[in-house]
Amino acid sequence: MKRFLIGLILVLALPLSALAADGAKIGSVDIQKVLLMSDAGKDAKEQLGQKAAKYEAEKNSKESELKKLKGELESQGSMLNDSARSGKERDYQQKLKDYQRFLKDAQEDLQAKNDEFTGRIVDEIVKVSQAYGRQHGFTAIFVKNETMIYLDPAADVTEEVLKSFNASRKK
Repeated sequence: MKRFLIGLILVLALPLSALAADGAKIGSVDIQKVLLMSDAGKDAKEQLGQKAAKYEAEKNSKESELKKLKGELESQGSMLNDSARSGKERDYQQKLKDYQRFLKDAQEDLQAKNDEFTGRIVDEIVKVSQAYGRQHGFTAIFVKNETMIYLDPAADVTEEVLKSFNASRKK
C-alpha cells in the first residue's frame, strides 16, 4: 500500500516538476485563513453569532419553563388526583419533546447557514485567487492543506489574495 501511495505521489508530481523546470510560477492559498480573516468571513461569523445568541436565549427560556413544570409536578404530584397528575405529566412530556425538537432544528439551521455562508465565500475566494493568478502570471495556485509535504513560504500568496478579496467586496 505504501509503495502504491509513493508511486501515485511521484506520478502526480511529474507534471509539477516539469512546470518547475520551465520556470513556472507556482503559489498556494490558505483558503481557511482567508475565510476566517476576511471581512466577509468576519461578517458571516458575526451574523451566525447573533442567530446563535437568539437561539440560546430561547433555549434558556424553554429550559426554565421545563424546570418550573418539573418542580410543580414534584411538589404537587402527591396532592393531585390521578387525572390531573397524568395531565401535567403529559404537558411536561410534550414540552420536553418540543424543547428537544427546537434544539435539533436550531442546530440544523445554524449548520445550514454556516454551510451557505462558507460555500458562497469560498466560491468568491476561488474566483479572486484565479484572477490574482492570471494577473500576476502564475502557472498554478494550489489550495494549501495538510497533504502538502513542502512548499516554499515565498509561494504562499494567502495575504495578497486576502487583500484582493477584501478589496473586491468593497466595490
